[in-house]
Amino acid sequence: MDTRMILYYDCFSGISGDMNLGAMVDLGVDGDYLKEELKKLNLQGYRLKIYKASRKDITGTKVDVLLDSHHDHHDHHDHHDHHDHRNLSDIKHIIEKSGLNDRVKRLSLEIFMKVAKAEAKVHGKSIDDIHFHEVGAVDSIVDIVGAAICRDKLDIDKILCSPIEVGGGFVDCAHGRLPVPAPATAEILTNVPIKSEGASCELTTPTGAAIAATFAEEFTVKKDFKIVKTAYGIGNRDNEIPNVLRVFMGEIDENCCRNESRKAVIIETNIDDMNPEIYDHVIDKLLENGAMDAYLVPIIMKKNRPAVQMSVLCEEDDVDKVENIIVEETTTLGIRKYSVERKLMDRKIVTIETPYGQVDIKVGIYKGRTLKFKPEYDQCKKLAKENNVPLNTIFETVREAYKCIDRKVF
Repeated sequence: MDTRMILYYDCFSGISGDMNLGAMVDLGVDGDYLKEELKKLNLQGYRLKIYKASRKDITGTKVDVLLDSHHDHHDHHDHHDHHDHRNLSDIKHIIEKSGLNDRVKRLSLEIFMKVAKAEAKVHGKSIDDIHFHEVGAVDSIVDIVGAAICRDKLDIDKILCSPIEVGGGFVDCAHGRLPVPAPATAEILTNVPIKSEGASCELTTPTGAAIAATFAEEFTVKKDFKIVKTAYGIGNRDNEIPNVLRVFMGEIDENCCRNESRKAVIIETNIDDMNPEIYDHVIDKLLENGAMDAYLVPIIMKKNRPAVQMSVLCEEDDVDKVENIIVEETTTLGIRKYSVERKLMDRKIVTIETPYGQVDIKVGIYKGRTLKFKPEYDQCKKLAKENNVPLNTIFETVREAYKCIDRKVF
């Protein structure tokens, strides 16, 4: 069976770098493996403590990055030695010179870039002038590179994430008292759905936000998978809601989930005063620019005037392009649009040999079963011409040939 492994981050109580490491170890990444890989950074001044802990009777794994005495974990904003205020090029240097594999290096730098861009924007500086307060610190480097090591170790096809709980109230940081989410966290979570229903404290840190924003391919409340394992990374607080990061490892059956619903938009306009020769050009242009379908329906408008309704189906991302083409290329003065849900069958193309030549067949699969198949019309037409036989003969031959190779159809 065609299954894919997924990871679902359930951030109902936020996410931080150490909670993420705890969840990954709880999920099955070997703690010793993590420590050994982190040694490849040649980073001094810390040790990793991994142990079982619980919050509100939920037991999971806690990972503490313990800094040597001159690196006090909670106070590192106040130091100004180079350990705590590395800039982007220092961090790049540490990662690139390390013995970690290329995938881990690339992923670590991607997470750091997210934080660097956010900090730069918040402080109005260039990305290279940013000295990371939090992120240049040893514990943040360990959190971020550790996240990349765990992501690489787990054999996961896709990562999903819930909307992220950011917490509320105010947080004390290097710049004074700031509202939650802190400015850098808010910046990192651009285009990410957030919630603020939890405790009145900071539940999602910039590092946690950057890990989630880099890893997750999709943010959704839907949990459409078979749970294989549930793990908990334990946080530092005792709130009403347990301060844990829950992670599900799940299995998606590709065959049942491919025929999924997808959101799309239909854009329509009624036209009664355009030279009909132009429609051909407009529809070609729409299809070349992201329209999934474009069609014309004859209608009768007011004053019994014959007219045409033009309808275009496209993805939400392509709405602007499609609207521009309709407005610029036709005589319309306005459009209407509405969201629709598309239900797609899974498809595959099978090429088969016939006495007349090769033909591609489009096969429609629903819930793992082949339900329908259709020879490509243009290819059949070409073979009919070349072989000087009726088109129907080509269709029949192709159908019979396909039935022989795919017994599941009937």
